Amino acid sequence: MRVAGLLLAAGAGRRFGSPKALVPLNGKLFVDSAAELLRAAGCDPVVVVLGAQAAEVRAKATLDGVTVVDNPHWDTGMGSSLRTGLHAIGVADAVVVLPVDTPGVTVEALHRLMALAEPKVLARATYDGEIGHPVLIGSDHFAGVMASAAGDQGARDYLKANTVRHVECADVADGADIDRPEDLRSRNQAT
Repeated sequence: MRVAGLLLAAGAGRRFGSPKALVPLNGKLFVDSAAELLRAAGCDPVVVVLGAQAAEVRAKATLDGVTVVDNPHWDTGMGSSLRTGLHAIGVADAVVVLPVDTPGVTVEALHRLMALAEPKVLARATYDGEIGHPVLIGSDHFAGVMASAAGDQGARDYLKANTVRHVECADVADGADIDRPEDLRSRNQAT
């Protein structure tokens, strides 16, 4: 099975105060760490969707071995970035979708999802039973996800309307979103 990786890194990070793609953690930008994670897990291709301050992200990030696409409608929400990224994927049996602001996701968590990859699958990571990221979308669902993705909902409505396998990952990863600077400070103090 060919599993692509889709990194959603287009948002302005309003609650954070700057685009989260540009946030440094352990000497690397979030966008570089997340792209490297998808590559290390074996995703091929890896598509990174940029939007807010895209030129600055391109100038500061490394983004080796990935396809970078710009979402001109990034300010309408995650849905447009998901559509842009899925359109750029090309041929794949499934795609792992990862938001840039989940630095606690690990290769092990990605591999648990990728082990389920096939065109009909919908799966998502859970953490102690709570739904989170990443999400695995089989190619049979690409058109439906693109049709339903709107605003900041991404694939949420589509996933609610379909059967989704939940894959527990709390023993190998942390699925917490970094939405505000204090979330990052808390994470740094915990490590």
